Amino acid sequence: MSGPAGGSTRTNGASGRPPAGPTGGPGGFGGRRRGGGFGPMGGMSMPVEKPKNFRRALRRLIGELRPERPRILLVVAVALLSTAGTVFGPKILGNAINQLMNGLVGKELGQYLPAGTTHPQAVAILTQQHSPLAELVSGTAAVPGVGVDFGALGMLLIGLTALYLVATFFTWVAWYTMAGVSQRTVYRLRREVDQKLGRLPLKYFDTHQRGDTLSRVTNDIDNIANTLQQSLTQIITSFTTIIGVLAMMFWISPMLAVISLLVLPTAAILTMVIARQSQKQFTDQWTRTGILNGQVEESHTGHSIVKVFGHQEDAIHQFDEENQLVYEASFKAQFISGLIMPVMTFVSNLNYVAIGVLGGIQVATGGMSLGDVQAFIQYSRSFTQPITQVASIMNLLQSTMASAERVFELLDEPEEIPDAAQPRVLEHATGHVTVEKVAFRYEPETPLIDDFNVDVRSGEVVAIVGPTGAGKTTIVNLLMRFYEIDKGSIKIDGIDIRELTRDNLRHTFGMVLQDTWLFGGTVRENIAYGREDATEAEIIDAAKAAHVDHFVRTMPHGYDTVIDDDASNLSQGEKQLLTIARAFLADPEILILDEATSSVDTRTEVLVQQAMARLMKGRTAFVIAHRLSTIRNADEILVMNHGKIVEQGSHDELMASRGFYFDLYNSQFEEAIAEAV
Repeated sequence: MSGPAGGSTRTNGASGRPPAGPTGGPGGFGGRRRGGGFGPMGGMSMPVEKPKNFRRALRRLIGELRPERPRILLVVAVALLSTAGTVFGPKILGNAINQLMNGLVGKELGQYLPAGTTHPQAVAILTQQHSPLAELVSGTAAVPGVGVDFGALGMLLIGLTALYLVATFFTWVAWYTMAGVSQRTVYRLRREVDQKLGRLPLKYFDTHQRGDTLSRVTNDIDNIANTLQQSLTQIITSFTTIIGVLAMMFWISPMLAVISLLVLPTAAILTMVIARQSQKQFTDQWTRTGILNGQVEESHTGHSIVKVFGHQEDAIHQFDEENQLVYEASFKAQFISGLIMPVMTFVSNLNYVAIGVLGGIQVATGGMSLGDVQAFIQYSRSFTQPITQVASIMNLLQSTMASAERVFELLDEPEEIPDAAQPRVLEHATGHVTVEKVAFRYEPETPLIDDFNVDVRSGEVVAIVGPTGAGKTTIVNLLMRFYEIDKGSIKIDGIDIRELTRDNLRHTFGMVLQDTWLFGGTVRENIAYGREDATEAEIIDAAKAAHVDHFVRTMPHGYDTVIDDDASNLSQGEKQLLTIARAFLADPEILILDEATSSVDTRTEVLVQQAMARLMKGRTAFVIAHRLSTIRNADEILVMNHGKIVEQGSHDELMASRGFYFDLYNSQFEEAIAEAV
């Protein structure tokens, strides 16, 4: 994150853990992280999520399609038309075969029966002769001596071709329309997730791996997008095909249609059994994928730390373990769900054989025409094929519902407390900050800050010092409303910060933290991040004030030099100076400086301290310091320990009292002397 005032606002919490509390809390490398795990590879041991409710996720995903209802209805209508080829094509082709059959049989009968014999007379003659062809001829419309009517046959084939062309066109319309439906739906879903991330409290990012969150935003939504685009039209087309084909099958032969219907309960039972097992594996697969992404992201982000502490082999070993778990979960999910298609194909083939045998008997006995049997066989294929397709789509749906559940879990996370319905507006703050009886805990059972009180007058420079875990950075989090206080109040110019919008509040502050943050862009864009309307002259003046101008001009393209996403082409000190220049340009009413010069050399630190003294003149400033020598000139020094102010006063007053601050201050010099010796 970056503060409205342009400085880096990335807190300890934003790095994936709340600031260390008085009980030790999460620390640096090797410290215990919330969520499990240790060190930069922490968090990898989280348990696998239990399978969620498939129907609930499906209903909610369908709810996301509600704005597209008119277009979906259009797709349904077009799908009905596009299935016309599947529904009527076999019947027309069957009629063409009957036309051929009638002509061939009629021509053959003309050789044995006198001219002018009608079809009923031919059947009667053959029956009297006890000819085995009598029943076969009775099932045709053959007229002795009349051959194939190629004109009628040609019209049937032309009509069939036109039908297939029209059906193909409507199929294209359905897929084209559904592509728009799916992409707009996923676009809205991505926007919802993006807006949700902006409304989530910092606590969510403290307690969830960034890699897993990114996996939900990218991999899981991509999985939903692919399924919507590829499967939704197929489902609609399959169901319309099943209904239309089933109607034609009952029209041709109710008996064979009933036999074909036996496929449905068999398919449903097999699909449900297999899908229930595969759903568990798909949930496991996507959970493991999120964990693996988290491990990769942490290893990449902290690759220098991993190398410094010699944990390359551990990182590789841990990656191999997580990668193996993803492989196993994915293999099981794909294998189990992959059983659906071959099982359904087997059932379909059994149905095909049954219809072929019974249909052949019907033709031989004159119960059906050859064309109708051929059409019915096509219908049986057309009937079982969409069933098989729907069963196969269940494979994708299991994976999609697992992804949808993870996305909806993110969307259902508790949000920040909403801003006041009628917020007050802080136009030009004078910087009078009052903290009264504030109590706060990251975890309800772990005490941190109780009864915190301080009154900072406008224009004062207040230093906050204390040992690690004393609660210094927590105070910054509370001032900026990154976390909400449990009790008490924090006021700026007499206005409770909870009565202000977060945007208005944070525009009042400028922050420069020890943990620098720069984004992929030019040097100019990074400096102007907190004030995008700044002129070129103002940007250069701010850069000069922060002692940035001299090294920027030595870069290949000066202020137009592009900084990498991780600013790897800058030293740590240069990155720190750029964030200081950002704060100079923003010109905020209140400054927060968290060891802002810790990464610069001693000579530059002196110059920056002088420049920052000019910047802080007339402004309220909170300075969190570890090197106590840098805050000797502060108007007020707050000494914190275990979340409470144990001492308060100027440097001289605190040294004279020879208390906690006195011991803390002298211990730093003793350490420096010991190191020098």
